[in-house]
Amino acid sequence: MTAVAAKLDAARADLAERDAVLIAFSGGVDSSVVAAIAHDALGDDAVACTAKSETLPAAELEDANRVAEEIGIRHEIVEFSELDSEQFVANDDERCYHCRSMRLSAMYDEAREQGIDVVCDGTNASDPGEGHRPGLRAVEELNAYSPLLEHDITKEEVREIAREYGLSVADKPSMACLSSRIPTGLEVTEDRLSRVEKAERLLRTWGFEQFRVRDHDGLARIEVGEEELDVALDPDFVRAARDHIADVGFDHVTLDLHGYQTGSVSPAAEAEDESASADDLLGTDYPTATED
Repeated sequence: MTAVAAKLDAARADLAERDAVLIAFSGGVDSSVVAAIAHDALGDDAVACTAKSETLPAAELEDANRVAEEIGIRHEIVEFSELDSEQFVANDDERCYHCRSMRLSAMYDEAREQGIDVVCDGTNASDPGEGHRPGLRAVEELNAYSPLLEHDITKEEVREIAREYGLSVADKPSMACLSSRIPTGLEVTEDRLSRVEKAERLLRTWGFEQFRVRDHDGLARIEVGEEELDVALDPDFVRAARDHIADVGFDHVTLDLHGYQTGSVSPAAEAEDESASADDLLGTDYPTATED
């Protein structure tokens, strides 16, 4: 038996000892693997739950519905708004803590209605070492159970398990909530979230796999994976980005030549890049249709 198979067996046996569990389910690879293991262990006593709010792209909710069907797990949706929280809207370096606290609280409310005592999340063994992650504190404070972390299952092993279960999201890139596209200190608003979602829909339509559109108060900074930069520099895409991203409410559009970087508007990244000039950061301009 391989080390990954042993970890999977241990996680499955662990969950099988529970009466029932509710999984905080985004449809990403981590929560999908937890849902698949829980369904394997508990059948109908495992419930996947997705929290719908302004920060969740519609495409991600569609993915969550689809993957829940793949797994065969019962899928519930709860709705709430992070924008009701002044602390979240202020968008300081604890934004992810406030967001995760609200999301998990919504999960616990749903779990109580379902008569379930255990709420699971998708934190894996690689997460604690990945820089500024205030959301993990909320997981600890609310006592959510993280079977991947408990059984030392790393991100790479999560993807391996996802392939074993035949999950379509096995190689899906990480996709943080829309508020992560707004630089720290700039208020999170419904308008900003909406235009980011619409701009990223364009990139998804063009077939990009790893991307972000960062909202610098009306300036859209496009990040794509390094291997996809050639496509982003294609004249046809340049025209599409210039015209359509301007249409959704941005005043100016740029391509970041550094490519996609996780958390590039987080406090840690800002500290690392504080010596970089604005030209280094913004890279290539895609002038909008209204610019001279």
